[in-house]
Amino acid sequence: MRSDNVKKGIARTPHRSLFMATGVSKEGFKRPFIGIASSFSDLVPGHIGMRDLERQIEKGIHSGGGQSFIFGVPAVCDGIAMGHDGMRYSLPSRDLIADCIETVANAHQLDGLVLLSNCDKITPAMLIAAVRLNIPTIIVTAGPMLDGESKCEKLTMISGSFEAVGKYRSGLINETRLLELEEASCPSAGSCQGLYTANTMACLTEVLGMSLPWCATAAAVSSHKRRLAFESGMQIVELVRKNKTPLDIVTKDTLRNAIIADLAMGGSTNSFLHILAIANAANIDVTLKDFEELSHQIHQIVKLEPSSAITMSGFYQAGGINAVLKTLLRDVPLFKDFEGVSLQKTSKIVKDSYIDENIIHPYSEPFTSKPGLGILYGNISPNGSVIKISAVDESCYEFVGKAKVFNSEEDAMFALEHDKINEGDVIVIRYEGPKGGPGMREMLAPTSLLVGKGLGTKAALITDGRFSGGTRGICVGHICPEAADGGVIALIEDGDIIEININNRMMNLKVSEEELETRRKKLIAPKPRITKGYLAKYARTVQDASHGAIV
Repeated sequence: MRSDNVKKGIARTPHRSLFMATGVSKEGFKRPFIGIASSFSDLVPGHIGMRDLERQIEKGIHSGGGQSFIFGVPAVCDGIAMGHDGMRYSLPSRDLIADCIETVANAHQLDGLVLLSNCDKITPAMLIAAVRLNIPTIIVTAGPMLDGESKCEKLTMISGSFEAVGKYRSGLINETRLLELEEASCPSAGSCQGLYTANTMACLTEVLGMSLPWCATAAAVSSHKRRLAFESGMQIVELVRKNKTPLDIVTKDTLRNAIIADLAMGGSTNSFLHILAIANAANIDVTLKDFEELSHQIHQIVKLEPSSAITMSGFYQAGGINAVLKTLLRDVPLFKDFEGVSLQKTSKIVKDSYIDENIIHPYSEPFTSKPGLGILYGNISPNGSVIKISAVDESCYEFVGKAKVFNSEEDAMFALEHDKINEGDVIVIRYEGPKGGPGMREMLAPTSLLVGKGLGTKAALITDGRFSGGTRGICVGHICPEAADGGVIALIEDGDIIEININNRMMNLKVSEEELETRRKKLIAPKPRITKGYLAKYARTVQDASHGAIV
């Protein structure tokens, strides 16, 4: 065992003594050492229930014949970090968490890991750490939140809070109703209820075979989730015995499986960043070209909130990821069968799976032959940009409007709150990319306000920042090159005509090359917002979004 490096031989007497101080018995030294990397936090709703899941995982590890050790890693709640400087830390925290896990696992020579995750950047961080370390690993995602409800109105964090702000400002609801929605929208522990980034990445972790079946959709407060945590603890010991490592599971084929499933479900645009970063950490040749190629071939067979009223609880009842996998294995030749942490072939796992075809359509009868996500190119984004097609009304697939330009999210929010945005406008938010932000903030607050004010199909928003998985409307993000790198988005001026064509996967600024070159010569970029600390270091080392914003 790898842990023999810290527990076997005369020279390791001091090491054993220190382990005994933690409570390890003589019998415990004969067992594989399994780390539980827990992202428990009282600050993050998706993580507040993890103390109970830690206990279940511990019980499973000890029942399976392992010796468990819990250690902590950071967690950021994107919803709480949204709309202020705190959001600059969200994406950078992904690399910080991966580094923390690598550090602890290697410093203590652990034989295997159970990674307890849930929210937006924590799950991809743990996948990055898993493939980087390449020791037996299983991921437990803590599960979705229960749906909110008020006066028989079904609520989610997005519809009941972020979009409610826009409704209040537009006079559609009064302050009393706003406060009722505020209190009822997030009724339990768990990741927010729709197919936003947290649940998208949980689903893709299950698709990749890095968590047990049903882990992505079993509710955070359910007994099913507790059982899955226990079973994951048992299973990691078996993975160590068989030396089944993440790079036996995460391959080019399974990463492409994840992309196919993502497109078929219409997940969060943030998945592009994370899959590319995981591929980089695993040294697997998966690039934006794989997304582009597959996006022209995959139909969308699932529509969940924010693209419909169906939440994760409804998806779970409809058959969850097993049902999606069964459909894709049956009808999409590009989707490959394989063996994940369950040590069973996917085809065997899903053979008898139930499918509610009202929610998970047959592949021959998709919601749309277009994928849930798409990549747009053109003179604004020659290196690519992304849009959640599933969250755009089909009447808006071809949109032409006039630019209204802002050099920060705060400036755009001020304009929205003071009714400065009108039908036919294209809001341009720049200097919010990985380097320019720094940290590539999510733009959920302005996009939600846009929808709440009734402009979701009448105005567009483009940015070198990114979006929450809860964003809907004509919203294009991840524009590359970003403004801080001198991209064309830095040259756009108020009143310029911008054309967004989803059908042709194009986005163009209707300004001549000669005029753009004149503007480029006059361009004076803003001074860096952050000059010291973690974010300054991040800005100096981060790559662009088309490479996964890796450092």
